[in-house]
Amino acid sequence: MNDDRIPDWRLPAGVDRGLWEYMRSAEMVAGYEEQMAASPLAAADVAFCEAKFPTPGRLLDMGCGTGRLCRRFAAKGYDCVGVDLSDEMLATARAACGSATFVNSNLAELNELDGPFDYAACLFSTLGMVRGGDLRRRVISNAFRLLKPGGWFVLHVHNRNFLGLGWKNWRKRDLTMPQAYAGAPLTLHHFSRGEATGLIREAGFEALDIRAVNVNGGPAGWPTSLRAYGYLLAARKAG
Repeated sequence: MNDDRIPDWRLPAGVDRGLWEYMRSAEMVAGYEEQMAASPLAAADVAFCEAKFPTPGRLLDMGCGTGRLCRRFAAKGYDCVGVDLSDEMLATARAACGSATFVNSNLAELNELDGPFDYAACLFSTLGMVRGGDLRRRVISNAFRLLKPGGWFVLHVHNRNFLGLGWKNWRKRDLTMPQAYAGAPLTLHHFSRGEATGLIREAGFEALDIRAVNVNGGPAGWPTSLRAYGYLLAARKAG
C-alpha cells in the first residue's frame, strides 16, 4: 500500500489527513525555507527564544521543520535535537545542520527521547496542528517531562480572537482551509490567551512571560486580545 494513502485510522496520533499530506508535500518543503526567511513573525519567535535561552545548553525543538531554530542555536554551541514527523523536512534539516540531531517522532509521544533538556520550543503554531485537546495537552506535558528543573519552554500559538481573521472566522477554535499544495484541507487550532496559558500551567510550568504579537512580529496594539495575531509564551519548570 502506498504510504500516502494509508487509511485515516492508521495515521499517527493527532494527525489528520490534511496535515499528513501537508507534511509529505515535496512542493511545500521546497518552498518552506524561503517562506520562513521572508516571515517577520518567524524571525520574532527565534529572537524570543534567544532572549529566553541565553547560555549554551541542550535544546529540544518540537516540530523543527527544516531546522531553522537548530541551525541558529547549533552555530552558537548549543546541543540541539529537532523532532518532526515529516521525513522530507528532516532530510533538509540534516543536510543544512550536521551538528544537530534530528529525530522522526510524534510530539504527542516522544517516548524514545532522553532528557533532560535545558530548553524546549514549539514554534509557529505547531501545537495548533495537533488534532485533539488531550493530545495537545500531552505535547505540553512532554516538554515539561523532558526539561530539567529550571529549564525554559517557549510556545508560539495563533490567536482565535484576532480581528484580522474576519467575522466569518473570528473566535473559531479550529480553522480549516484549502491547502496551497493540493491535498486534503488543513485544519489549524487557534488559541485564546487563557487557553494557551492554562495548558502551560496545567502541565506544571510557572513564571510565564507572554508577548502578544502582530503579523509582523511586533507588539500588538490595543485592545490586545483583538489585535494580537498570536502569542509568544515562555514558561519555566520549577527547580
